[in-house]
Amino acid sequence: MKSLMLSAKLVELPAGQQVFYPGDACEQYLLVLQGSVKTQIISESGREMLLYRVCSGDSCVLMTSCLLSGDNYPAEGIAESPVLAFAISAPAFYRCIEQSAFFREFVFKKFSARLSDVIGLLEDVTFSAIDARLSRALLADGRDVLTLTHQELAAELGSAREVISRHLKRFEVYGWVSLSRGTVTLLNLAALRKVAEKH
Repeated sequence: MKSLMLSAKLVELPAGQQVFYPGDACEQYLLVLQGSVKTQIISESGREMLLYRVCSGDSCVLMTSCLLSGDNYPAEGIAESPVLAFAISAPAFYRCIEQSAFFREFVFKKFSARLSDVIGLLEDVTFSAIDARLSRALLADGRDVLTLTHQELAAELGSAREVISRHLKRFEVYGWVSLSRGTVTLLNLAALRKVAEKH
């Protein structure tokens, strides 16, 4: 672990900075200490799909995968807020994986947990109805007033903005939510929970 600590650099990233691009070579391992990095894929038509967020104490499953396989990034990572992280160069990462059982266990536990999350997301996108997924997303933070756009919801759910807007409008007609610019207010939590339980 001593060689790991000697080779780790503390880096600060401002909100909005691109951490990696599709097609980039992976040259370092990043362990986020503070802040959040969102990882997403974008289709040729420009549609976004949020894969996961890397928050305090987490590492990026794509970084780990690309370092282990030698492949380039298939998605992009963007700092959602100011980020403080340890950056470990690829050669130091390989050295520590080989020499440190503690570091190897840490890396693979994080990798396995995040991979399970991504598989869960893919199952949700493939098999769950959009109204159920939308209801779960609205209820996830436990707040009655959500400050987010239809586009942000669409990216999180892997859907099109038009589809999300149509379903939100229907929720509003039912009296479940109230919509205003950049804000969704939840009015009938019981109804949303009932829809969220559908598969």
